[in-house]
Amino acid sequence: EDLRKQFGALSAVRGVSFGLARGEVLGFLGPNGAGKTTTMRMIGGYLEPDAGHALIDGEDVTESRLAAQAKLGYLPEGA
Repeated sequence: EDLRKQFGALSAVRGVSFGLARGEVLGFLGPNGAGKTTTMRMIGGYLEPDAGHALIDGEDVTESRLAAQAKLGYLPEGA
């Protein structure tokens, strides 16, 4: 919900919001520097957003990281 992340003067992610139903698959496509990895790191609980919330099954990832990660499959590039 309205995820935002800033690195100094660089606004890496600005207001990203989306939802998925159980079992749906999502892929991010875009040029280098578009915020794909930053967004996934916030959703996975590996990076805290500056604003907004990453929710998985209604649980805020920053508050219950391990419970949320148990419900998320994440395969980064080069893995």
